[in-house]
Amino acid sequence: MQAAPVSATAIPSFTTALRAVESLLMSSGQRTARRNAWTSVLEDRRRAKDRVEAQRILDTVTSVRP
Repeated sequence: MQAAPVSATAIPSFTTALRAVESLLMSSGQRTARRNAWTSVLEDRRRAKDRVEAQRILDTVTSVRP
C-alpha cells in the first residue's frame, strides 16, 4: 500500500502577509493612495541622491580650475 502524496504548503513572506492584512483593513482606494505615497517617497530619495552627486561633480570641476 502506498502513502498518499504530501503537498508542501508555502509559508507566505512577511510582505505577502502584510499585504493580506492591509487588504482586510483598508479599502482599495486607501491602499492605492498609500502605495502611491511610498512610490513618491522613493522617487524623492532617488532625486535627492542625484542632486548630491551632481553637486559633488560641480564642486570637483570648480575646484580644478586655476
